[in-house]
Amino acid sequence: MGAIEFCSMPLPLTPLRILEHTLQVFAANPGVICGEKRFTYGEFGRRCGQLAQALLSLGVRRGDRVGYLSYNTHKLLEGYYGVVQAGAIAMPLNVRLSATELIAILNHAEPAVLFYEAEFSPLVEQFRQHCRAVGVFVPLDEAAAGDQAPDGADYEAILAAHEPAPIDFHSVRDDDIAELFYTSGSTGSPKGVMLSHRALYQHGFAVATLYRDPSTMVDLHTIPLFHANGWGHPQASTMLGVKQVMVRRFDPAAVCRLIGRERATDMSLVPTMANALLNLPDLQQYDVSSLRTVMIGGAAASPVLIERMEKAFHCQIFAGYGLTETCPVLTCAQEKGGEAHTSDAERWQRRAMTGTPIPGVHLRVVDFRMNDVPRDGTSVGEIVASCDWLMSGYYKDEAATQVVMTGPRGEPGGVPDEPVWFHTGDMAVWDKETQVLIVDRKKEIIISGGENISSLEIEKHIFAHPAVLECAVVAAPDPQWGEIPVAIVVLKPSDQLTAAELLSFLGGRLGKFKLPRRVEFVPGPLPKTGTGKIRKMTLREPFWAEHAKRVQG
Repeated sequence: MGAIEFCSMPLPLTPLRILEHTLQVFAANPGVICGEKRFTYGEFGRRCGQLAQALLSLGVRRGDRVGYLSYNTHKLLEGYYGVVQAGAIAMPLNVRLSATELIAILNHAEPAVLFYEAEFSPLVEQFRQHCRAVGVFVPLDEAAAGDQAPDGADYEAILAAHEPAPIDFHSVRDDDIAELFYTSGSTGSPKGVMLSHRALYQHGFAVATLYRDPSTMVDLHTIPLFHANGWGHPQASTMLGVKQVMVRRFDPAAVCRLIGRERATDMSLVPTMANALLNLPDLQQYDVSSLRTVMIGGAAASPVLIERMEKAFHCQIFAGYGLTETCPVLTCAQEKGGEAHTSDAERWQRRAMTGTPIPGVHLRVVDFRMNDVPRDGTSVGEIVASCDWLMSGYYKDEAATQVVMTGPRGEPGGVPDEPVWFHTGDMAVWDKETQVLIVDRKKEIIISGGENISSLEIEKHIFAHPAVLECAVVAAPDPQWGEIPVAIVVLKPSDQLTAAELLSFLGGRLGKFKLPRRVEFVPGPLPKTGTGKIRKMTLREPFWAEHAKRVQG
């Protein structure tokens, strides 16, 4: 007798299955903490369902965009699931963008609904005039009393008016778009990054592999949820029933108080956030003993930063790396089992590296012909990645998509039956264990007298000086060398430092050709994107204002 053959359709890969699983297993568990409000996962799931039904009643259709102009709150986290449950696309907006930038994004994305906090009511008045494609404006809080949804209600009122919609994931296709994030625009105009149901589901599982003891974990949402899918924590932490604590706006003292109050074990930071915590005058007065893991990403971390954080918080500190286009996490420098270090300095050095690929990521460092550069730790190439959570493309921009998504030999847009590789624009070296170290952004390599100089390398050594609070190194034009490195430095309030003293400090750490030719001390803070990255383009622009184009070497 022959074997019985079964024909079945695989279940779709979607974050809705994450929510359903959590409601089945963790409904009674503490779920989301936001200020004084506390929700079990059962209560959180019910609110997500109510949001889905409310959106449907507002006329939201499958594939519509639903925007959020909000800091980190439980309402924004609910949008990660409720919007998707309604068949729509969640679109958290960067609240630090200018009115002009936000208007351009809204006119490009044309959301059916825009939820907003009262603080942004003046902006919304401009949106009403200049963004005719936005269907409905809904205030997230009662404070926006004059700006009401068509039924005269704010967010809480429309939720209360509806019973939860059922979680129906069977109608979802893996490649349906679930989220749309507009990049911060630190190197140009923001682009809409489309993330599919499949990408978010698979990425959530991969990020969950980085968690230590989820049953006792308390996750502090320090990273804005409008930034790069919240680094995957809205999916991974929900999947594992981890208590999630919302940090509405990053304030060093408030973060330290929350760590003590909620016994937070994990948080993620960009380097500027970590630096702000380290420079909190009374840091030692806060109880941060519950912390177990801090991941630093969004920009390069230095060994000095890892050292200072480890000594201040007495927990595991390591760097991570990814991009909005990759959901975002690609690598982390978390210590591997059996890894031995000969000294503390070596450990700090390793944990500051870009790291090794997380499960599911295929990563290469290649030359301009897509050939792997030698794994010798010195040969520089561009990081390209292939994984289950690459973006589906840039919204309404096929040309830009084809530039960064290629086939294995660099074919624009990829080729059938071949893996697609995403070009990160980050220049790096790697070794035989696929340990990667970014040396600079492709556009930020300084070409001086024919030599390639890494601005990140110079910055790491400047930051090691105890008087330095912030710094950035940019290229400036020079008639003899083409480009020269210029250091822009912010000192700590109580410290003094001269250019000669700084250059003397750097002299024993950098080759002479890498030393900044100019040092400018500024009062600070340095301009930053909404996610805390220093806007080098803004700092570089005054040096190039008199030039038709950048010198290329």
